[in-house]
This record gives sequence, structure tokens and C-alpha cells, in this order.
Amino acid sequence: MSEIVALPGITISQLNKDISNPVENLLQVRDIHKHFGGVYALRGVDLEVQPGEILALIGENGAGKSTLGKIITGVLTPDRGQIFFKGSPVNINHPLEAQKLGISIIFQELDLFPDLTVGENIVIGNLEVERKQIVDFTALATYCDQVMTRVDLDCEVSTVLGDLSIGQMQKVAIARALSTNADLIVMDEPTSALPDEAVEVLFNLIRKLNQSGVSVIFVSHKMQEIFEIADRITVLRDGEKIGTRTVAETDNQELIKMMVGRDIAHISRSKSYRKDTTVLSVERLTTHKLKGISFDLHHGEVLGIAGLVGAGRSELGMALFGIDPLKAGDITLADRPFTCKNPGEAIAQKFGLLPEDRKNQGLMMDMSVKENASMSILSHLQQFGIIRESEEMSRVTEINEQISLKAESPEAEVSTLSGGNQQKVLLSRWLLVNPDVIFLDDPTRGIDIGAKEDIYQIIGELAQQGKGVLFVSSELPELLRCCDRILVLQEGHQMGILPREEATQEKILDLATQPVASS
Repeated sequence: MSEIVALPGITISQLNKDISNPVENLLQVRDIHKHFGGVYALRGVDLEVQPGEILALIGENGAGKSTLGKIITGVLTPDRGQIFFKGSPVNINHPLEAQKLGISIIFQELDLFPDLTVGENIVIGNLEVERKQIVDFTALATYCDQVMTRVDLDCEVSTVLGDLSIGQMQKVAIARALSTNADLIVMDEPTSALPDEAVEVLFNLIRKLNQSGVSVIFVSHKMQEIFEIADRITVLRDGEKIGTRTVAETDNQELIKMMVGRDIAHISRSKSYRKDTTVLSVERLTTHKLKGISFDLHHGEVLGIAGLVGAGRSELGMALFGIDPLKAGDITLADRPFTCKNPGEAIAQKFGLLPEDRKNQGLMMDMSVKENASMSILSHLQQFGIIRESEEMSRVTEINEQISLKAESPEAEVSTLSGGNQQKVLLSRWLLVNPDVIFLDDPTRGIDIGAKEDIYQIIGELAQQGKGVLFVSSELPELLRCCDRILVLQEGHQMGILPREEATQEKILDLATQPVASS
């Protein structure tokens, strides 16, 4: 960064907001329309945010939440409609224009620079910072220390961002927003990648900001979080505003019905398809992370994998899929010794892995729905090196209908789909492979309640077909809902396996937090 700052002295009192004379609404959005091609993302949406308020914005994937947030912060411009800020009409055609007004956004995929320092990430693109040819590092540190203190970020200004945890990076993003003198911060799925302990830290920070007069639009799919943090809740569905409720006057079921247009019964899977025969047997599996993991997976069984962050849940999938090398252990799949040194060998032996990070580890975002789904079976679709395109289209279309995928066509670019539908595309790839065992690593992370229900149904159908399903989840209620048994990990060690009829959230957490016996 050759051109950063000689910074003026700015005090905490200057960063805090004067809310002694608040206007009735800090933000008013009126009759906002937005379409992309032939698809309408927003249709006549109205929204109000009051000074010092935490407004939750909820809806299924594709409801228009992120689009609305980007319009408010100048990332996108509306086709029609009007925005009022602090009582005056405004035109926000660029994020810098939003910043001048006092509006900032924190994206779900943090737009930070991992190779730059914390201080550089805070001041980059900041209109409050005076531009000079020579960096005044003392002024930089003084300026950044104030906003870092405000978000309880305990590290040096000179720390490289990539060395921080995801929770600390989230604080850097909030510090950057505050450093622009923001009155309103849009937070788009801020907890999707955070462990539970980091979520609580973030919520305490949001409450602290709220007390200082900063308003927050909080976009989330997690109902428990919404009721914990929000003052009011606005619901979008299919690009339209369905209604706004105060937290005190509503409940889960009303909000879910507003989101999806129907009642969804949250019940445990009514029938188990678990058979007596074993499809996968793992004995004393050991890697750099895992220590002697042993279990049997039966035909038609959904075996949950629980544990805190760092317990080894994802590492178990990577070991079975041939990504992480084994140090010891014996694995049998469908009564045959299962040995694989890479994912190709795992797939050939009918083992599939749906990764935790669909964007970076699973999908090719610039490719089509059809291409992403069919890449797993291209060897079966080609003759003399030429793909049989009609057969490819037929098979992908059939599987898309089976999983209720919402896409304009199989040729649609997967990046244009909602998060839930992107996850379905990734699932369709494995349904085409038809594996005997599939490892699902947090498949419902960051998707809405309706898409979750669709994925629960797919998991049940896989079990009914006699497949073995290994199901990792950070949400204990869905493990209790979907699984026959739950294996609990802690620091790479197996702490126990709980039958569904005996499992409770308390028992799972008790095992997940027990100290590991020294070996």
C-alpha cells in the first residue's frame, strides 16, 4: 500500500454517534424493484430502520435479502424506487456514496485482504482517511486502535489478517465499517462461518454498537439467533415484503409460514430405514488429526457426526475420501477392503463426499448447473472422447426434478442460484454417481428453512434406498431430527456413539466437551 495515510486525531467520542435528536426512521426504502434478465429479485419492497435498531431481514434463499442489502449500500442500483436516509431522499449508486452517507455493509463472504495487515484492511478505501504519499504508521496505529478497541479486537495493528481466526476477521470487517463513521451497518449472514462461541462474542458486539446508536440490518437464516438479537423482523418471499413483526409479537411457526407460504412441521424422521447389514466398517482409523476412530455404518442408516469446531468432523470425511493420508486403520466398504489414496479411487469404490465449503471446495461457480452436476459421470457419458449431450441433458434434468432444483434452465450459471439451490446442484452430482456411502459435511450451512427441509427429505430418501449416510452438522436439532445414531468427536478422539432414542443436546454437548484422556 504505497498511498495510505497521515491520519487526523480522532477520538472515541467522535466515532460514537450523537443520537440526542433522532429522526423517526433512519432509513426508509420505498417501492424498490430489481430484476436480473427475466428474473425479478425484488418487487415493490418497502423497509424501515429506526435509529439504534437491530432489524432482522429473513426469507428463503432467493427471497431478495442480499439484493436489497446491496441496493441500500450502493453495490447494486434499483430499477425503480426511492431511498430516504435521515429523512432526506438519496441516490446511492456506489458503495463510496453509501459510505459518505454513513451506510456500510459486511458481506457473508468477507471482502478482506488476507495478505495485508489488520490496519491496512481497516483503512483501505476509507474516505475518512486523508491520502498522503508517505504512510504515517504512528497515526495509522492510533486511528485503528480506537476502532479495534471498540470491537474488542485484541491484536496488533501490524498483524497480517490471514493469521487471524474467522471470528477475529469478522471483527476487522466491523471495525472497518465503524471507521467509516457508519450510522447503519448491513450484516449479511455474519454468523454462517462462525463457531458458537464466536457468535456470542459477535452478538455482544452488536448490542454494544446498538447502545451507541448504530443501527444494524441483520440478515440470517437461523431463527434462534434472530430471536436472540433482533428488535423487529422483516420477512421477504419471492422478492416481495410479506410483513414486519416485533420479536415480542411473533414466534418461529408464524415466521416460517411467512417465509415459505406454508406450515412446516419440525418433527423427527418418522421411520428408520437402518438394516442389520453393514455397508461401511471403520476400525482404529488414525491420521494426523484423528486418533483411533471405530464405527460401523449400516445400510439405510444416517449416522450423525457431532463435535465442536476442531473436533475432527471434516477430517474424518477427508480421511475416508482419500484427501488426508491414513497412518493406521482398516476400512471395509460393501464387504470389500476399502483403500484409497485419492478422491478418484474413493469415487470408483462408491464413496462420495459433499464438502463443507460448497463454493471453494465443491462447485465451479462460472460453469452451468448441467456441467457441475454431470462432471462426476463424464466417463460414462462419452464415446471416443465425445460427450453424448442429449443423454447428459436428460440425466441432469431428471435429477434436478427429483430434488426440486429451482433454476432457469440446466444451462444457467450456478453462481446465479441461491445458496440452497447451489447445495442441491452439489448433491445432484453425487446422486448421479449413486454411491453406496455418502459423507455430507454440514450440508445445510447457510441455507434457508425451506431448502433445509428439501435436503432432509433427500437424506431420508437416500436412507430408504439403503445407502449409508454420514451426516456432519453444527446444528444439534437437525442431527436429532435426521439421524439413527450420533458419533461424538473431541479433539480427534471418539467420545461415544449415542442411539437416537437416548440422544439429547445436553448429552451430545457433555461428550463433546469432556476432557480427552491422555494416551
